[in-house]
Amino acid sequence: MYLPDLKYYSNDLSKKYSNVDKYFEIATTAIKEMYNQVGTAVFDENGIIQKGVIIRHLVLPNHLQNSKHILKWVRENMPEDTYVSIMAQYFPTYKAKQDKYINRKLTKKEYKEIENFLYTLELKNGYMQELGEHEEEYVPNWDE
Repeated sequence: MYLPDLKYYSNDLSKKYSNVDKYFEIATTAIKEMYNQVGTAVFDENGIIQKGVIIRHLVLPNHLQNSKHILKWVRENMPEDTYVSIMAQYFPTYKAKQDKYINRKLTKKEYKEIENFLYTLELKNGYMQELGEHEEEYVPNWDE
C-alpha cells in the first residue's frame, strides 16, 4: 500500500517551499510506478485499505491553481480507480508565518472552490478533508 503526497505542480513552488527541482516530474513518475506495483485499491469489510494507492494533496492558501493542476493531472493520467485524499488542514508554522502567500489557513471560499473543482473533474474515488479549526493543537511542543 502506498500513500504518496503530491504537493506541487509548479516547479517555482517546489523550489520556493521545499528547495526541490523537478518535484512534479519525479513525484508523478514515482506515483505511476507505485500504481503499477500494487494496482487497484482493495478495502476490507471495515473500509480499511489492504493494498493500492491513495494520492494525498495538501491545498495551500493562495495556490488553488496548483491544486487544480494536480487534480487534473490525476484525472487525466492515472487509472479511473485511483483514490485521492484532499487535505485542508494546512496552517502556517515557522518561516511560513512570514510568507504573505501561505501565512494563513485556507478560507471557506478557497475550500469550496477546490471542492467544486473536484466534483467537476468527476474523480470517482476520493476523500476531501473537512475544513478544520484546531489543527495547531495536534502539533508537538518541540521546546519541551
